[in-house]
Amino acid sequence: MLHAPRRAGVQERHRATNALRSAERACKTRGVQFTPIRRAVLESLWEANQPIGAYDLIRRLEEKLGRTLSPPTVYRALEFLLEQKFIARIETKNAFLPCTCPDEAHPCVFFICEACGSFVHVDNPSADMLFDSEAASFGFKIARRVIEMYGECATCQATASAAT
Repeated sequence: MLHAPRRAGVQERHRATNALRSAERACKTRGVQFTPIRRAVLESLWEANQPIGAYDLIRRLEEKLGRTLSPPTVYRALEFLLEQKFIARIETKNAFLPCTCPDEAHPCVFFICEACGSFVHVDNPSADMLFDSEAASFGFKIARRVIEMYGECATCQATASAAT
């Protein structure tokens, strides 16, 4: 399944609201707390419209909440959201983004534009099966998968072509 870069707007705000409600329900079902700071972190990630690092996230949250936050507080919230699969982490950028399908276990591939920072998130079960098969052939058990591809998006390619 292809998840295109998110665009800010009415539809995106509706999607974020639904995602927050879904997270609340999931936390109740799982018996874990969806604290105000955890909610604020998830909401800020939805509002960012792109992968965001922890320190940028802290600055946004401090502006939004009108108070100073310690990095450990935000990191603990991020760890919780990762454990609950409400967010994903782009390892090479140490950046976070909300998951569009947190209730489904799915392999993800991130295609990230080095020019503008936009991304496309693709669910790829066939890649997942390939890695599982390869790992099983030598008795390896995969605990975590991170697949990130870097390059240039179609928009940036078109802009570069038009400039030359």
